[in-house]
Amino acid sequence: MQNLTLWFGLASSVVAVLAGYAGYLLFKLYQQHQRHQAFLARAERVQAEGIEQRNANIMESVLIIAQAGKQDECDMSEVAIRLYKLMEVLQGDRQVDFASTYPAMHELYEVVKDMPRGEARKTLEKRERMKLDMMRMKAESRLMNDIKRELDLVLALKA
Repeated sequence: MQNLTLWFGLASSVVAVLAGYAGYLLFKLYQQHQRHQAFLARAERVQAEGIEQRNANIMESVLIIAQAGKQDECDMSEVAIRLYKLMEVLQGDRQVDFASTYPAMHELYEVVKDMPRGEARKTLEKRERMKLDMMRMKAESRLMNDIKRELDLVLALKA
């Protein structure tokens, strides 16, 4: 009987040690989970700050281009292309549905987006270049007033 009590006491102490070790491991797991949650929150903050900084840089360029377009320092087709390309990469709360927000600029963009520019334009025949220029100029003159109003909307984003 005494032998049985000794084995029971030994088994109880082994179970107590194992229970203590299991508690220790659970505590370590809890700490690791807390550190992981803090890491994820910090990573989210850093990512949000990065997106905000990127959006601010893009918006600075957008405002400069819009101002140049408003002051007729740049062709409206160039303004439409550049603003479309910049605004389509805005993220988060700054995302813009360009087609519905700025329909005149989007229409002009759709007219000129596939027209060759730079070196590719130089390789075209003179007649083809003139044909494309006429198409572009007609669209620009038809949409000019609407685009100017839309540029005012873009410039109003500065505030």
